[in-house]
Amino acid sequence: MRITCDRPWLVASFASPQRMVSWSMTRPGFVDATTVAWREVGGEELAPDLDADAWFRRALAERGLPDAVGMMTARDVEKHHRQTCLIEGVTADCLVTVGLRNGERIGRRAGVRPAMAAGTINMLCHVDVPLSDAALLEASSIATQARTVALVEAGYRREAVEGIVTGTGTDCIVMSAPPGARRAAFAGMHTAVGEAVGACVLAATRAAATAWIEQQAG
Repeated sequence: MRITCDRPWLVASFASPQRMVSWSMTRPGFVDATTVAWREVGGEELAPDLDADAWFRRALAERGLPDAVGMMTARDVEKHHRQTCLIEGVTADCLVTVGLRNGERIGRRAGVRPAMAAGTINMLCHVDVPLSDAALLEASSIATQARTVALVEAGYRREAVEGIVTGTGTDCIVMSAPPGARRAAFAGMHTAVGEAVGACVLAATRAAATAWIEQQAG
């Protein structure tokens, strides 16, 4: 996975198409793609009546990334964090940006505060072994669990939210793996894939959340 950062863009690219699953704005669901792109945005760029989906697709096309799995964030993309983990021959690689201004606690919405720059967690996690589509979904659930554990450990609280923030209303996780005939059927917590995914996501999100919280306090 090759990472390039040229604000307002953060791009992860692969030499060949990877199997991915996400709920991204531009290519949601299961797709084959070589690129995942973050676009840093300011509040002045996204007016209330703007068609954000169409705007983002145009921005990707103008950047030469029309087929990218795309995510938007208000976080300075230079503040990204990356962590890799090797478990029993399986390497997992996590790239994440974290902002928590619009943090929520699972089970009860607080909502977006007016005139607030959006806060979100955008993540790509890649493993270097082929996974079935079911295993790719299972790995995505492990990544989500690890992200949430990191946030609970960070202990960030937001006005109008009862308890510690466990995510935001606009988070997106992209899980990816290479294609291949011999695909792992499972990626849960009893597997090397699940352990590697959990470990790298936990470490990367811990670092990113701590950096964001410290910046706000400073």
